[in-house]
Amino acid sequence: MRITYKRFCYFAIFLYCLFSCYALYSVFFRPSKATHVHKAKAIKSSQLQISHSAGGNRVSANINEKEWNPWQEDEKSAQDLRVKIADEYRKSLQKNLASSPPSTELKVQIWGKAAIGLYLWEHVLGGPLEPVDVTAPWREGKIKEGSIDLSFITGPAVVPGYFSVETENVVLVLNGREEAKISFATQWLQYTKTLIEGHKLKHLAVVLLGNEQCNNDWIRPYLKKSGGIVDLLFVVYDSTWVNEDDVYQWPLGVATYRDFPVVEPNWLLVQDSRPYSCNFLGTVYQNSSREILMDVVKKDKLGQICWILPREQWQPLETNESFKFYHDALLQSDLTLSPVGINTECYRIYEACSYGSVPVVEDVMTPGNCGNSSMSTNAPLNLLKSMGAPFIFIKSWTELSAILEQEKSMTYQEKVQRRATVIKWYQKFRIQLKEKFLRILKERFLHRDQNIQ
Repeated sequence: MRITYKRFCYFAIFLYCLFSCYALYSVFFRPSKATHVHKAKAIKSSQLQISHSAGGNRVSANINEKEWNPWQEDEKSAQDLRVKIADEYRKSLQKNLASSPPSTELKVQIWGKAAIGLYLWEHVLGGPLEPVDVTAPWREGKIKEGSIDLSFITGPAVVPGYFSVETENVVLVLNGREEAKISFATQWLQYTKTLIEGHKLKHLAVVLLGNEQCNNDWIRPYLKKSGGIVDLLFVVYDSTWVNEDDVYQWPLGVATYRDFPVVEPNWLLVQDSRPYSCNFLGTVYQNSSREILMDVVKKDKLGQICWILPREQWQPLETNESFKFYHDALLQSDLTLSPVGINTECYRIYEACSYGSVPVVEDVMTPGNCGNSSMSTNAPLNLLKSMGAPFIFIKSWTELSAILEQEKSMTYQEKVQRRATVIKWYQKFRIQLKEKFLRILKERFLHRDQNIQ
């Protein structure tokens, strides 16, 4: 088909008219996306009004209820979320500022060179130890109590001159029970003296497992008042040296050298039935009151209601079987019999308290140099008595049968209440001991230095 000039012009006019009609439709009849957006912004701007109040400027958005804002819910949720996040951050910041620990005023390093150091650190101060393996050559832990930073090291690898001294203030835990232990303790005191003379240490306190007859004269020259280096002495047993100034009584505690654990109180310790009225598992020394106890048990047939397991020789270490027997006996007995040994104070007193078994304590002073101090005439066991120990104190084991008769008249509820009382007392005892120990360290190591300055 031949395209003429006339036909080409008609076709061009037709295309022009077609595009003109489309443009007219787009402008006047078809709504655009941009129009919707601008319209929404216009509505939103017109609905935002500034109002003034007496308290200051306040911005409020008055939304026309007849108009629907497709972004309203999302905007509100986002705003609420921002407000919530800001509010939580503000509260968290205030909480952190309020709960932030006080600045450190005193740093103390404890060197545990006797088993009672574990009682001090784990049972009294509640500190952690790593590694947990009790046979590890080196164990350590750190805690912060108020403004005091405490660290603890123990184990056979802690040897004079082979560890870092991290502070000017040291608590040295020693065993002075017998000659071999005293010789070892003296070496540590001499090493510490060298550090003080070299100005690497400033203050020293000693926690001492003293001799059971209170023969502790070997340490006297090391006390500050005798011209020595020891600012403070915390000594086990009823020493006549106790003056609440530079010498304080310290509890024997549990047998940590036999791995007696920290027993966490729970309701089962209190409410479970206990099939035995009393228990005694221990060494019966010749010519001691423990022989009298065994005679009473045999004569009055108390073995039927009490868990009695005597032995002729003392065993420093526990077997798995003896360990289980002992803990079961404490846990399943209402009373734990505590006859005097070489000293009135013994581990089973504290171990019985851990399980809520009431100690029946023979309140008799043992031979030796222990006794009343200038601060108290309540020996033996002055420390426990002064802190209100809820024990049964007797003067002779001939009183035991009458005590067990009284036990028969007690109801289950009364026994449960008594167990709870013993456990709570022992918790409070350790807390008060901890507070006193830290207060004394702070007063002696920190405040006296400030007074001198």
